[in-house]
Amino acid sequence: MSEIVPPPDALASGGLVLHLDGFEGPLDLLLELARGQKLDLGKISILALVDQFLAVIEGARKIKLELAADWLVMAAWLAWLKSRLLLPTGPEAAEEGEAAAEVLAARLRDLQAMRAASHWLGGQSQLGQDVFARGAPEDLVDTDRSRLALDLTGLLRAYLAALRRGGSRQSYRPKHLTVWTVKDALGRLGRLLGSLPDWSSLQDFLPETVGTPTERRAALASTLLAGLELARDGGLRLRQDHAFGPILLRREYPQVANDV
Repeated sequence: MSEIVPPPDALASGGLVLHLDGFEGPLDLLLELARGQKLDLGKISILALVDQFLAVIEGARKIKLELAADWLVMAAWLAWLKSRLLLPTGPEAAEEGEAAAEVLAARLRDLQAMRAASHWLGGQSQLGQDVFARGAPEDLVDTDRSRLALDLTGLLRAYLAALRRGGSRQSYRPKHLTVWTVKDALGRLGRLLGSLPDWSSLQDFLPETVGTPTERRAALASTLLAGLELARDGGLRLRQDHAFGPILLRREYPQVANDV
């Protein structure tokens, strides 16, 4: 047995360097090689491994607790794998060894994932170092003016009561409106245009029965559409002298060609 204290640079880098018969390097590499059956554990002295591990713990009191715990877990797994070599082999032992190897591989993957997550978190912006909060927070006070003291039971009761009241309500039925249709406007324009030889306002052709503003707007729109239909067919002419001005219309008489 030889007591060899790992060099300071190995401790500073976060790894435990071992000097054993048949292997020299970090502890996690030794465990990875043993798990992949790329190293003969029969040549590795577990006693020397334990002595060097204890020498590191005794000689460096400032080692992080989680790092020492990782080393201890890896050393324990190496000792367990070494013990499997010393026991008699058989079908059941082989199956247990394969299962133990799978468990060890899963734990190593978890350890690597935790290390990667810790490195990622360490590289993020730190509050108070890289990013800073607001120096003077807003002086805002939330005031509840509802004066309601409700709990979940009261809320459910109110919801059920609203459902019961909703069953007796009638559906909304809008009032039927009698509007002036485009067909009615076409008939009225056809009757009145013959008696108006000059330009007349579009509103002069609205029916006298229009009462409410809604009915008047509907009648005006229908009369305008009827006038556009007649103008397209050549029955009348439309004119508007300026924007938003009154719309004028008159009857269009067919032009008679003069014989030469």
